[in-house]
Amino acid sequence: MPLGAMAVACACCLSLFTAGPARGQGPRAWAGSAVAERQADGERRESVRIAAAPDSAAVTAPADTAIPTGNLLSTIRDGGILMVPLLGCSFLLAAFGFERLVSLRWSRVVPKPFVSRFIEQIQAGTLSRGEALDACEENGSPVARVFAAAVRRWGRPAVEIEQAALDACEREVNHLRRYRRVFNGIATVGPLLGLLGTVFGLIRSFNDVASSGAMGRPDLLARGFGEALITTAMGLLVAIPAMVLHWVFTSRVDRLAMRFDETCQQVIDEISLEATAEPPRRKSRPPLAVGA
Repeated sequence: MPLGAMAVACACCLSLFTAGPARGQGPRAWAGSAVAERQADGERRESVRIAAAPDSAAVTAPADTAIPTGNLLSTIRDGGILMVPLLGCSFLLAAFGFERLVSLRWSRVVPKPFVSRFIEQIQAGTLSRGEALDACEENGSPVARVFAAAVRRWGRPAVEIEQAALDACEREVNHLRRYRRVFNGIATVGPLLGLLGTVFGLIRSFNDVASSGAMGRPDLLARGFGEALITTAMGLLVAIPAMVLHWVFTSRVDRLAMRFDETCQQVIDEISLEATAEPPRRKSRPPLAVGA
């Protein structure tokens, strides 16, 4: 019995020792399978990321070139068909602005040497009526034409000469105000054309986004908005200089008209009937009688 008990005890100990490693390997085997699954999951995610990398690049690529601002021709092309009339307005503004700058020069409209010499000779009495007309026709400036209208009434009353000079001055001022409506029209139509182009661009942008099924792509919508606003910017770039030039030329014409009036009045004061007529002689009264 003691030997049998000892044998049974030894058998139990052996079974315990053999069962322990088996139970201990279970967690190790399970842990190894979990690590393998995590590694497989990481590999799958990496493959998905690599496969999706070209699509993400394609998505972010248009965002870098959403609004083309480097090339002028591409910007004009992206602005749409309404960029054509806006460019036409800009060319008209440049042409008429240059013409007005040349035509409204002070040295051309009111040449100072001619005006000062003409008035000095009229005041000194060294210039006759015919010589004054010849000098005005030879000069040919707007102020010379106003002087000629006044000289043709040489020796008439001052009111009649002033009326003739006023009519001539009004004609010359109206001639100097030419093309003023061109600047006003460009300043008015330019922003309207730009706004119309923006509306067309927004409509096209919404249609493109809706037809491509990319409602979750704000980059496409932002690009369309940027292209649509090109016409608005172009319209303002045309309208603002047109309005400034309109104000500048209107102010210059007003100053020239004031100069016409000042210089012509000096001529009228020298050639009118009241200036050329001799003052009436006063009748001498007879001496009083002494003791009267």
